[in-house]
Order: sequence, then C-alpha cells, then structure tokens
Amino acid sequence: MSVHNSDIKRVTTHTIQELKNKGEKISALTAYDYSMAQVVDAAGVELILVGDSASNVMAGHETTLPITLDQMIYHASSVVRGVKRALVVVDLPFGSYQGNSTEALRSAIRIMKESGAHAVKMEGGLEIKESIMRILSAGVPVMGHLGLTPQSIYKFGTYAVRAKEEAEAQKLIDDAHMLESIGCFGIVLEKIPAALTKTVSESLVIPTIGIGAGPDADGQILVIHDLLGITNEFKPRFLRRYADLHKIMTEAIAHYVDDVKIRDFPNEKEAY
Repeated sequence: MSVHNSDIKRVTTHTIQELKNKGEKISALTAYDYSMAQVVDAAGVELILVGDSASNVMAGHETTLPITLDQMIYHASSVVRGVKRALVVVDLPFGSYQGNSTEALRSAIRIMKESGAHAVKMEGGLEIKESIMRILSAGVPVMGHLGLTPQSIYKFGTYAVRAKEEAEAQKLIDDAHMLESIGCFGIVLEKIPAALTKTVSESLVIPTIGIGAGPDADGQILVIHDLLGITNEFKPRFLRRYADLHKIMTEAIAHYVDDVKIRDFPNEKEAY
C-alpha cells in the first residue's frame, strides 16, 4: 500500500505525460468536497476529477445534466483547497460549452479563476472542436472525453457500451487523434470495448484514462462514492468496490442513535 510522501512535487499535465512515456499507469478518482479531496490526495492518486457526476452522487439527480457552472465551481473550489499534490481537473457542465466557443471560453476561465483548478474536461469530439481550440488558445489545459458521454444521454437513450459498431469505433479513433492534434493533454475513454481502448491508447502520444474501458488505457478512474461503497445501487461490471462504507456508516450511525436513546451518549467523560 502506497501513501505519498509530502516531499513529492505537485502533479502537472507534464507529469501525467511522463507517466505514460515510462509505461506507468495513472491513477485517478473523483472528489467533490474538501474532506474527501484531502483523503484521496493523501492516498497518492495522481489526478482528481471534479466530475459533473456530483449531479448524481452529491445532489441526487438522475443525470449529470442539471448541475450548473456555479455549482461546479463551488465543488471545484472545495476540492482545490484540500489538495496538495494531485492534478485537479474539472468537468465543464452541460450547456456551458456546446455550440458556442465564446461561451465555452468564458466558462473555462471562470472555473480556472474562481476555483484554482488546473484543467478542464469536455465531452465530445469533432462537434466541439472549435470550443476546445478556443479554450486551449487561452492557455487552459483541456482533457477530452469520448465513448459514453453522459451529457448526451438523451441522444443515446442508454448507458450501454459505446462504439461496438465499426462506424462509431472509427469515429472515436478519428476524434481521439483530432483531440491530440489540437492540443488536449489526455482523453477519458468511457464504457467502450477493451480492444478499442488498446488500439486508441497505443496509437496516441497523449495518455488515455479509462472507466469501463478495459485494462489497456494508460490510467483508470472511478467515482469515489462507488469505489468506497457509499453508493450501493450502482453495480456495473467495471466497478470494483474496495470498501463497504454504506454498511459501516449505517451501523455506526445506528449505534449512535441507540446510545442517545439509552442515555449512554454523552457519558461523564464526554461532558464539560
């Protein structure tokens, strides 16, 4: 088990690239608040994504679509304050960049200035090329996201595996090379066939981060609440639970309730 040393330098986009160059896998997780970000960072994760999945796990929405730019900035600011080492990447939420490169730039600059984050992530390929280029031209690092793009869930109509058909797989490959060519520092590949992940990852210079995309991406990412078993309804094949905090927390809280009811808490030592 590795917990990072305090003397390790801050992770940058350059560090992420060096890890791929050396053949070392990149570890990434989500975080949405100060306390969790401190824990994730201290455990040695290289990249922390402030994902628009906060819409689901923090706010209880069915999709990622409702979360706003202001809410993403709030979550990102909280995470940045808790991080000493990891690269912090923030999702641009739905509606803040699609179809208008000026709006996209304004959104990205707000995230960078108001949260102190290090990069933004955007879902899509050729259809958002202009917006990505506009943001990159301002010096803001951009991570791409291809495959299952949850912000487009109503277009797809399902969270099933993407790019199983040849045409969609070829578009994904083309989009990945386009994202690399215009200057993205990495790409998240979500819920695509493992063989396609291998093909894309080996053909790109920049690193890929997989989620439900097999073992051959250059790194892996999971939602922290899923990894820790805080959420227990979500059970996709790609998820490995490393703890069952839902059970542990429920039992601890129930124990507290019992102690309050029987007047055991607080006891004499816990009173002033």
